Amino acid sequence: MTKRTVEADGQVLLLPKVEVESYWTSLDVGVTRVIELYHAHGTSEQFHSELKTDLDLETLPSGKFQTNELVLLLGMVAYNVLRLIGQESLRGNDLPIRKKVSRRRVRSVMQDMIYLACRVMRHARQVTLSFGKHSPWYDTWRRVYLQLMTI
Repeated sequence: MTKRTVEADGQVLLLPKVEVESYWTSLDVGVTRVIELYHAHGTSEQFHSELKTDLDLETLPSGKFQTNELVLLLGMVAYNVLRLIGQESLRGNDLPIRKKVSRRRVRSVMQDMIYLACRVMRHARQVTLSFGKHSPWYDTWRRVYLQLMTI
């Protein structure tokens, strides 16, 4: 329960404004844990939104259930790999972003790390990637690539 006698803009109220939050649950956890879970439901909505918009899975391509099932499974794999890359990129101190963030959107991961420009070089029977001299995401890309190669 929250009881307010003054508005956010400084206006004093004649009668106090009372707000009551109630939660009905069958979970066998404490009150604070239930409130944390309720307030975290927006995070799952954001993940769902990313899957639909960033990976362009808003409308399924076919009228056949099995085809759509395959598209969703492939989308799930792509989404999880991109989330893994995004979370792994946050572990180092070589990010060229200014703000401290706790997670990266899938679209940002694709734009910054997947669409990173490079040339495919063939020399001495080896194939290598050549990145530009001033690519701000190269150090992060290399660290994440080497880290994921060991998995």
